[in-house]
Amino acid sequence: MHGTTRTVRSVRRMPAIGAAVALAAGMLVTLGAPAAHADAGASLPFTSVEAESATTNGTKIGPDYTQGSLASEASGRQAVRLTSGQRVEFTVPRAANAVNLAYSVPDGQSGTLNVYVNGTRLTKTVAVTSKYSYVDTGWIPGARTHHFFDNARLLLGQNVQPGDRIAFESTGTQVTVDVADFEQVAAAASQPAGSVSVTSKGADPSGQGDSTQAFRDAIAAAQGGVVWIPPGDYRLTSSLSGVQNVTLQGAGSWWSVVHTSRFIDQSGSSGNVHIKDFAVLGEVTERVDSSPDNFVNGSLGPNSSVSGMWIQHLKVGLWLTGNNDNLVVENNRILDTTADGLNLNGTAKGVRVRNNFLRNQGDDALAMWSLYSPDTDSSFENNTISQPNLANGIAIYGGTDLAVRNNLISDTNALGSGIAISNQKFLDPFSPLAGTITVDGNTLVRTGAMNPNWNHPMGALRVDSYDSAINATVNITNTTITDSPYSAFEFVSGGGQGYPVRNVTVDGATVRNTGTVVVQAEAPGAATLRNVTATSVGSAGVYNCPYPANSGGFALTDGGGNSGWNSTWSDCSTWPQPGQGNPPPDPGRNLAKGRPATASGSQDVYTPGKAVDGDANSYWESTNNAFPQSFTVDLGSSQAVRRLVLKLPPLSAWQARAQTLSVLGSTDGSGYTTVVGSADYRFDPATGNTVTVTLPGGTNLRYLRLNVTANTGWPAAQFSEVEAYLS
Repeated sequence: MHGTTRTVRSVRRMPAIGAAVALAAGMLVTLGAPAAHADAGASLPFTSVEAESATTNGTKIGPDYTQGSLASEASGRQAVRLTSGQRVEFTVPRAANAVNLAYSVPDGQSGTLNVYVNGTRLTKTVAVTSKYSYVDTGWIPGARTHHFFDNARLLLGQNVQPGDRIAFESTGTQVTVDVADFEQVAAAASQPAGSVSVTSKGADPSGQGDSTQAFRDAIAAAQGGVVWIPPGDYRLTSSLSGVQNVTLQGAGSWWSVVHTSRFIDQSGSSGNVHIKDFAVLGEVTERVDSSPDNFVNGSLGPNSSVSGMWIQHLKVGLWLTGNNDNLVVENNRILDTTADGLNLNGTAKGVRVRNNFLRNQGDDALAMWSLYSPDTDSSFENNTISQPNLANGIAIYGGTDLAVRNNLISDTNALGSGIAISNQKFLDPFSPLAGTITVDGNTLVRTGAMNPNWNHPMGALRVDSYDSAINATVNITNTTITDSPYSAFEFVSGGGQGYPVRNVTVDGATVRNTGTVVVQAEAPGAATLRNVTATSVGSAGVYNCPYPANSGGFALTDGGGNSGWNSTWSDCSTWPQPGQGNPPPDPGRNLAKGRPATASGSQDVYTPGKAVDGDANSYWESTNNAFPQSFTVDLGSSQAVRRLVLKLPPLSAWQARAQTLSVLGSTDGSGYTTVVGSADYRFDPATGNTVTVTLPGGTNLRYLRLNVTANTGWPAAQFSEVEAYLS
């Protein structure tokens, strides 16, 4: 989120919002697994080739997922480092006359790369610099220096064909090359008839003079028509405002270039603004949230559009507030922003953001944040998002009837997921999720990250009741998740308050090579999963450990058609590590500690979770004067339990008493059988207020239930700890 902070909490608290995700481009040439959903991502005018798949005499780095490492921010988590005289040579995948190169140089350095086509050196070079990289956001807990990569583009001056070779050679500065985008750039477009050219109002296409007033005069003269931006470079020294009922059109984003860090800044507009086919290149080198260093800051008004733009080196691409009803943002490239790519900051209605390419964002690449009033009936569709380095690929923070469809997201870094559906509010007034939230047809590659504040993993797709319960209907369908370093689906209350996540359905998902688990459930609530197929699962199928421990369990309903993830992580006191697998059975480990617990009733604050929290001084107490009462704990998987230890607080104030109880067990949570018949068990502070119940050999159960019919010391069932052991 742009302009917000994240509250620091202690270890084992839930992760704060943030994240990232990425893929290089339309027809990515790499070794990654293919997407299962044919429509995922944008249809792009370029083809990307990863440097690690090219020929080089440099050094390949990665793969590495460690926050703060250079490779962790690279596409595919790998890149090629060149020292002076070393080169990387790409085989051209398509007809092209231009290339965009993603690269990194050490902080404080700059230089050039020589360019060779089929062995012949061009007179042109690619300028490389660290000027726009190495961003620090110390006010965001968990953030480290980030934003290591940048992008530089070059018109080759000649056509190349598939199979030709293009090499980039370091001339002295160490350069790490990540990915090259090859493109056939069309000739510059001609001026539309009847349009008003900015040069007719005195704009300087050399970029030397200040063209701000010329742009303003052209906009005033072209009301209801078109402002034409001819090929050239134009420098603006202040932002434009009062823009309405006009089209701003260039000759193409490689030809017409506006240099400014603040293009449009206005709180309102009557609308019908159409911005198309030119580039806006800023000079933003740090993230200053009090400064509107954005391509568009505020409102374009209803029925407006932004298309065919190249937006680079700004804080935010589009930070949209006020009336932007029915806005369409499509076919754009948004690169190297220090914060969000686009944020619908409340009040958005009917907005469509589609077929855009975003790379190297310093916060959420695409976000809807329902501040002041809800974003409604809006969508992010068929976008390709690569390498956001300090937040989510796509984030939905509140709002009503929203959709995230057919997006391709990869390579998220710290503080975020590929997709986050969240009630994190950041500020008030906030409108929580409502209506139906549709998440359909998305492909997530190498998404999810470790939250550095709590050493806590975040899933590739996260549903987060951070500041309030999720009561909207959340439908997650036709999802492909590949190579997530941690979990695939996460259900969590990220603020650590245990708000429930409800009404979630996951239907149709392919999960490949997830590092830890398929489902990471840490909040109370429920979800139904059907037709979820997983292969090469790193640790276990499910991690189901509520936080806080007394907040209630998360019910996973098997809707059928699931395969490859039927095991459960058995130890809620530890986090599964990538590829670790379940720990071997430990006869001395309390299987019930931290597991989801429920009861037939509770008195006041004495909730079931207090009997499995590891603290003998806290306790569960059932509804008073209402025997029989039951207490149930889900051990996560079927276990050969042989011994129970039941405790009451050890304080002498707890007088001796006897509770009459029986032990029941179930493998599926529905049909229960009696394991130990009803008997009286005496709890006495003189002997630690502890009793032991021995279970017969051959007992196997996942759900352990204690049925209590009497208590001589109080008219309710009471336990401070229910412990279960293998021996």
